Amino acid sequence: ILVLYEKSINKPNEFWQEQAKRITWYESWNTVSDHDFINGSIEWFKGGKLNASYNCIDRHIENGYGEDIAIIWEGNNPNQSRKFTYNELLKEVCQFSNALKDLGVKKGDRVCLYMQMIPELAIALLACARIGAVHSVVFGAFSSESLRDRINDSKCKILVTQDTGVRGKKQNINMKSNADSAVCDTPSIEQVIVVRRTGEPVAMDAHRDIWWHEAISGVQFECKPEVMDSE
Repeated sequence: ILVLYEKSINKPNEFWQEQAKRITWYESWNTVSDHDFINGSIEWFKGGKLNASYNCIDRHIENGYGEDIAIIWEGNNPNQSRKFTYNELLKEVCQFSNALKDLGVKKGDRVCLYMQMIPELAIALLACARIGAVHSVVFGAFSSESLRDRINDSKCKILVTQDTGVRGKKQNINMKSNADSAVCDTPSIEQVIVVRRTGEPVAMDAHRDIWWHEAISGVQFECKPEVMDSE
């Protein structure tokens, strides 16, 4: 470990080039790093092309680990848990990727994720990466004003949230109602996808809101990953 650390300090480009070969690239890079600390410009693996979702899921399946556990989620109640193998995770991610496409999300569009640490959060961000959309994760305890500002800053097209949240002894944290307050002043938002986390009743706008389980209903399980620039 000490030898690797010393190499990362003394020969950083050589070190990171070796580490980068551990993942799958569609096209290799021309330059390992290009940085100008004075002007705040930093670029890595310029010219390289890859997909983060593919590297997180598909390559493990192709290497024979499809039935290994990829995600273990434990809820606020330790007796409530869910597990996903890599094969199962790929299906979930591809299905939500296609659901986003059906809602008009394209490569380069922004999607805001306002959820707690639930499996759908990981699935949604991997789906965004798969289709080349940019995901903006907003901490689930942030206020509606903070959510509004972050949506407007990046002009998000879709907001993904949940009905209510649970944190410790706090029950039914008002995630959806906070989202409703935020999107009153977010002109870029076209639709809101809502995960049924607790089952508590929440207001749903028939023209804007759609339940997660309805959005993925009947949607295909296959979605080819977009080829993305390394930067």
